[in-house]
Amino acid sequence: MNYESTIPSEDVEILDDAEARATIRRRLIVTAAVVLALLFAYIGYHYFMGSAGVDDTANQAPTVTVMEPGKQQVTRMINATGTLAARREIPISVVGEGGRVTNVLVDAGDWVKQGQVMASIDRSVQSQQAAGLEASVGAARADLNLAQANLDRAVQLVDRGFISKADIDRLTATRDSAVARVRVAQAQLNETRARNTRLNIIAPKAGYVLERNVEPGQTVTQGSGTLFLLAQNGEMELQAQLGEADLANVSVGTSAQVTPVGTDKVLTGQIWQISPVIDKQSRQGIAKIALGYDVALRPGGFASARIKSGTSEMSVLPESALQNDSKGSFVYVVGPDNKAERRDVVVGSVSEAGISITSGLSGNEKVVLRAGGFLSPGETVQPSVQKKADGA
Repeated sequence: MNYESTIPSEDVEILDDAEARATIRRRLIVTAAVVLALLFAYIGYHYFMGSAGVDDTANQAPTVTVMEPGKQQVTRMINATGTLAARREIPISVVGEGGRVTNVLVDAGDWVKQGQVMASIDRSVQSQQAAGLEASVGAARADLNLAQANLDRAVQLVDRGFISKADIDRLTATRDSAVARVRVAQAQLNETRARNTRLNIIAPKAGYVLERNVEPGQTVTQGSGTLFLLAQNGEMELQAQLGEADLANVSVGTSAQVTPVGTDKVLTGQIWQISPVIDKQSRQGIAKIALGYDVALRPGGFASARIKSGTSEMSVLPESALQNDSKGSFVYVVGPDNKAERRDVVVGSVSEAGISITSGLSGNEKVVLRAGGFLSPGETVQPSVQKKADGA
């Protein structure tokens, strides 16, 4: 006998549907819970992280070093360039009739004294002429002595009646004529001697020989041009070229520092002459700076100069604070709200202390010393005040 019992099929289907619906319900509840959890997590994340981000933005503002430059006495310096030259150039040429050069006694680079013979010219013919005139003077003196002796004897015989007054007058005239002939002969001799002396090339002033343009054996005349070029007393000058504005700010006696090109020597001089005219093309004038002799100074060479042109109250900044673009020079200043602001400035002279600012700053601003090239107008920064720039 079979005791197995069976469940009707309809009851089995009912049980399966109920279980499936319960499973689906559980899954929906779990899914909804997960979605709500994610939603709350998302809202919480953005709420808390958003407020933290605001604080981080404030904390992450770049720190910049700033300074209040103030005002200080600044010596205005004018930079200029120009050509070196002798302050007083003396060209020396033939003064007499010239001739063949027998000897040249000096060369370029030598020092000469006033009256020193620089070159001699053959004077064999002139010497003979002088000798002949000297003989003429001797003959004229002999005639004078004879005429004077005749007159003296005649004067002694007048009282005895042997000589008339007319004879005395004639002998006196003969004596006076002899005196005149002596004077003429002596003058001719002196003239010839003077001409012979002028045959030598003489230094008219003491100085430094810049050029020598003559050699022994050369025939020279008054049309031969300059034989020697002399710098009187060896004094030099720099003919500095200055613009109209700079020329108006200097005066005679202003000191200057001159550096010849190719050397590291700094020579001190003074302006001794300022050009009264301005070149129409270049709009520049010449300020002549007097310099003593130095081996580094070569006429025709090039040199630079720094000329003092007074003092004034200016702000001074290190080079790192200055920025440049197509609009010109500018700096960044930090305002009360800690935002960077662009400030256009006009740059003046450059010195060891820094770069002077002629306009654009009052001296009380907080000027960014470094990293100005990485800032932009309106950017928030954290200023770190420094009393004086360290030149970095």
